[in-house]
Amino acid sequence: MVADLMDRGLKHEFIHQAIYDNFLENRLRFLGNSLLNRMEVFYECNTAMIAIPYSDLRKFDLQTGDTEGIVNFLLSIQGIKLAALIIDRNVEVKLSFRSKGGFDVNTFARKYFEGGGHFNAAGGRSPDPLDKTVQRFIDAMNENEEALQ
Repeated sequence: MVADLMDRGLKHEFIHQAIYDNFLENRLRFLGNSLLNRMEVFYECNTAMIAIPYSDLRKFDLQTGDTEGIVNFLLSIQGIKLAALIIDRNVEVKLSFRSKGGFDVNTFARKYFEGGGHFNAAGGRSPDPLDKTVQRFIDAMNENEEALQ
């Protein structure tokens, strides 16, 4: 189908740029700050987490969607099976989970964070402040240490 579209004049460079090369500078600076200053890795549980305070969202003037996909960077770390992005949205804390292998983040999100989704991609929420939500995540991660091996 793609070959047929290309034969008909499809300009795939334009589509790629419109989807992937269309962010503002502040998003890239936010990503760098998040990876450098907000990422924690728990090798004993094969888990990585980024916790974003609301002040970072304001500092980098982020819009809805600017944090999309960041959780996936964590799965690129060798050995990581569970990735979590925890964001203080000021009204509530939102969580995004991704996993590799046999760890079910859908069940994890439902059990601990009023969420759900799919086996390897799920989300949740917490009414607690960011620091308490992070501690709840760490406690849940530790409860699941055996499943994360």
